[in-house]
Amino acid sequence: MKNKNVGYLVIGISLVIVAIIIIFNTGMKDIVDETCSHGSECTMYDTIKTQTYLSLAISGLVFIIGLFLILSRPEQVEKIVIKKVKERPKKQTININNLDKDEKQIISLLQQENGGMFQATLMEKMDIGKVKTTRLLDKLEAKQLIERKRRGMNNIVVLKNRD
Repeated sequence: MKNKNVGYLVIGISLVIVAIIIIFNTGMKDIVDETCSHGSECTMYDTIKTQTYLSLAISGLVFIIGLFLILSRPEQVEKIVIKKVKERPKKQTININNLDKDEKQIISLLQQENGGMFQATLMEKMDIGKVKTTRLLDKLEAKQLIERKRRGMNNIVVLKNRD
């Protein structure tokens, strides 16, 4: 809801409160007139006046809040910023013609495993040592065919984004 609508609603509520106060005070005065034997000097009339002024002050405060809401500037509308994402270059196919036998085997294993696996698993599947695995992966990484991502005490070897 906008501030103005809320302000009108609050002012309406304060006017209803004033009407209820007037009706209530009229009823109270009638009751005091019938029950008090002291006449116009009865202390209950002072109590009714005090309660009336207090309740009218509260209703006036609610009315002022409603006016403030009506007269205040409308809230700033949030702007939605849409940024255009630059198109990524077209994916390139992996050219395995220039690779040696072990490099081709690594690429085919990664393709079979949906593009990635742990370096230790790769080493086990190829049945080669840590040093040779690291050197092969270094070569493939230099050719920008794979990427190694650190995961705890191990690496995940991932094919770069290509078709």
